[in-house]
Formats: sequence, structure tokens, C-alpha cells
Amino acid sequence: MEKIKCECGHVNPEGTVLCEACGKPIERNQHIDGNEKNKLLNMRYEGSARRSQTKNRNIVDKIWIFFSSVKVGVWLIVLTLIASIIGTLLPQEMYIPQNVEPAQHYRDQYGLFGQIYYQMGFHNLYSSWWYILLIASIGVSLVICSIDRFVPLYRALKRQKPKRHSNFIRRQRLFGKTEAVKSEDINKAVSRLKKKRYKISEENGHILGEKGRFSRWGPYVNHIGLIIVLIAALLRSMSTFYIEDYVWVREGETKVIPQTDGQYYIKNNDFLMDVYDEKDERYAEAIEKTGEMIPSNYETKAEIYEVKGETIAGQDPELTKINEGEIRVNEPLKIDDISLYQASYQLNEFQKMSFKLHRSDDEDETPLGEFTFDMSDPKKEYDLGNGYRVEVDEYYPEFFMDDGVPDTKSKYPKKPAFIFFVYGPDMEDYEVNFLTIGANLNPHNNNQYKISVTGVDMRDVTGLTVKRDHTIPLFIVGAIIFMLGVIQGMYWYHRRIWIHPKEEGVWIAAHTNKNWFGLKKDLEYSLEGTEIKIPDDQQELK
Repeated sequence: MEKIKCECGHVNPEGTVLCEACGKPIERNQHIDGNEKNKLLNMRYEGSARRSQTKNRNIVDKIWIFFSSVKVGVWLIVLTLIASIIGTLLPQEMYIPQNVEPAQHYRDQYGLFGQIYYQMGFHNLYSSWWYILLIASIGVSLVICSIDRFVPLYRALKRQKPKRHSNFIRRQRLFGKTEAVKSEDINKAVSRLKKKRYKISEENGHILGEKGRFSRWGPYVNHIGLIIVLIAALLRSMSTFYIEDYVWVREGETKVIPQTDGQYYIKNNDFLMDVYDEKDERYAEAIEKTGEMIPSNYETKAEIYEVKGETIAGQDPELTKINEGEIRVNEPLKIDDISLYQASYQLNEFQKMSFKLHRSDDEDETPLGEFTFDMSDPKKEYDLGNGYRVEVDEYYPEFFMDDGVPDTKSKYPKKPAFIFFVYGPDMEDYEVNFLTIGANLNPHNNNQYKISVTGVDMRDVTGLTVKRDHTIPLFIVGAIIFMLGVIQGMYWYHRRIWIHPKEEGVWIAAHTNKNWFGLKKDLEYSLEGTEIKIPDDQQELK
């Protein structure tokens, strides 16, 4: 790129507005008409050349220009926020019933909106490619914005000299002239600036007092913190760093823990739930409104097993207990880097149902045979002896009628119903018994045989969240760095005061990136008791 050599001898990159060394305005890079030559200088980024404003030759330059725009960064954040909000309107796929097809579930439950929601990928929002692309784009925008501004700003501040061009001094916001100033007054002002912790540098009698330069890097420290947070968010899409799954375990059941490659199993020994006393005034009203008891605590007494040796296909694995304990809300049971959290429960799920077969006209219901249906291990046929047998034609774990047709809402035995075929020694064909809890729905009333419920075994089911999260430390580090940047940029200010001797006296100019009132107080303190006039605020004079 073409270089620009200033009259002070410093060579500036193309696009520089103010010479990096002496501060002289470079008119070829400014729109100056008439009296605008006396207009206050725009000190944004010290008038340094930014890559996004000086190069536009190839595709790399165009991409750089696009992502260096603050407006683009803001729009990317807005789009990500809107997508995140939409993602909370309906449950994510991991929270819908596991036995249903997601596309059908969203269409049936939420209509056209649910169908669009699914097709747009909002059902798995945080792992969808386009959401990850948005997050990555924000990170790219932050990196390019930071480099595009930080590098030229750092170079300009590092190369600035105490001796600045007269036009630079005269066009600062705070500027003043004083004639016939004694050297003692200048020395006194410099001494007082030192007491205010200004760093003093001198060049041929020209003085620069500066403090708080490090505050200029606050926004870039913020960006570093945000980039770390975004990296942590992207890492959550990788199972090595983050997993979140769900498992239902019934009392007495041993089940493989998801996301462990079949290496670990959990056994639910018992599920316990305590409820608040309905006589307690603090909870009586809530209990009355909901009509349900409010749990004060629920926990799972569990054991963790590890598979030992190789598992042969078709055989049960050899398990060795490695841990046991209680799992409560916010009190997980851990194995390696995976934590099991208490998340939900299902009370009084059917485990076994016992039945007896008797004649319909027998008032004493003398059993001709008995059998037990195990919900965990259902059998197709039961031989009752003496020529009697029962065949299970249909089993509906969570029974309901859909337009007069029996169906099930899920595979979980919450309201079981059965269609039995009964065979007997004195029957040429079979009889149909349609049975559910508390009702016999036989299609015919002239059945010779009848099946009745004799007993029910219930059990509770615990719902556990399986979680691995190695991104939390990154989120914490990013948040801490971000807050340090906020403090750095908000509570310190970059202040500069130039004292330039002239034949007719002395010129004083001052600039700060914020808090002009504080800078004026520093000037008043420094110049108190001297003949040097306090600079005027040229912005207020207009």
C-alpha cells in the first residue's frame, strides 16, 4: 500500500488521518472545506489507519470489511438472541417423549407452527449447524473488530511524541494560550501533574503528561472474555466437553447409563419422596389450589456398576459395584467426569398384575387358573393347566380410546389395558376378554369365562439427568476477563495534557476518552497558583 510521509519525517500507512508521530492532520484523507480546517479533531482511534478502511482489493479484504463492521456484529448478536428466544417457545427434542417420532410430535401437538419449528431445526437449536454458525460468526466478528482497531491504536499511542504539530494542539477540545509565562510556572505545573500520577515525557521543552492509557484496552479485554465464552459455547456441541442426556430407572431395575458406551450401569434400589404437611400454613393454600401434595424432597438410592472384561453378545455383562449413594436435586452422584442429577419422577407405575380365570356364572368366582403379567417381561401366552390357557392378543401400557379404537399414549405402564383370548377344554373357539383398571370392556356379555384382577404390584420410577460439562471453567474464566475489561474501561480514563512553549508564550491542550469534568479538575489543580490560563472548552464555546 502507498505510504504517507509527514513533514516530521514519520512514514504513515495509507489511510492515516492524523500523523502517528506529530499528530498533523493529513488533509488528503479528510473532507475539509473552508473553516472546517479549524474544526475539532476526531481523535477516534487517534486518527490511525484501519485495515478495513484502506484495503478493498480481494475477497479476503471484503470479508474483513464485512466482519469489522460494528453494525454487522450487533445484527449477528440480535439474530442469535431472537433464535434463542424462539428455541424456548417449544420443548427441545430431548424433553419430548422418547417413544414418539419428533416430526410427528411437533406437528400433532403444536400444529403448523410446530411443523415449521421442527423443519427449521429449532427442536435441536443449540446443536443445529446454523446456530453454531451464528455463534462462530459473532466470534469471528469480535476477533476482526478487535484486530482492526487495536493494532493501529496501539501503534499510534506507542509512537506519539511530546512535540505535536501546532494544528493538532490548536484543534483539541481543551485548548488555551498564555503569553509571557515564566519557566517556574511551567515547572510548578509539571510537578503538580506528577503528584496526580501523570507520566511526564519531554522533547525540546515540549511536555506531555499522560495517565490511564491502559484503560483504552478495556474494550479489547472485554472482547477476549466474550471470545472465550463463545468458544465454550461452541465446545458444548462436542460430546468430549459436554453431554446432557436423560434416563428413567424403575425401582429394582439396573440400566445402562447413557453416553458411557455401555461401560457403566445404575441400579435404582429405592425412590423416596417427602411432602410438605398440608396443615402447614405456608403450603396449605398451594396444596389446596393444585389439589396435589408438594414434595419437600425426593431422592434415589442408587448403586453404580462398571462392566468388567469383555461382553459377549447375547450374554449379560459382568458388573462390579464401584459407587453408591443418594441422588438429590443439586446433589449429584458422580462417576469419573459424569454427574447424575435427580430431575423427575413417576409415582405408582404398574409393575405386575395378577389375574384369575373363572366362570361367568360362578358367584363365588372360584378360580380355574391364575397367572401374573409382568410389565417388564410380558409373555404372549399363559398355560393355566387342565386345558385352560390365556393368550395376550393386545397390550396397551397407557390405554386410551381414539375414535372408538383402543390405543396407547406411551410405552410406560401408567394405565394398562389388555385384550385376552381365553381357550378352554370345552370350547371349540376362543372368547375375548377386554380388561382395564376398574372396568371390563368385553365386546359380548355372553362369555362363558371371565378374567378378573386379583392383585397389583406398583413401583416408582426416577428420572435422572446424565451430565458432563467441561466448559464451565471456560465460561467462568471468560466472565472474569470480561468483568475485568468492564472495570478497566469504566473506572479509569486515558488523559493527556500537552504543554507547548511558543515565542509568544505557552500553549496548553488536553484530551481524554471520557470524563472531561475530571480532566478539567486536574488542569485546575495543576495550574493553580501559576500565571498559566486554564484552557477553554472549545466545544462549549461554539
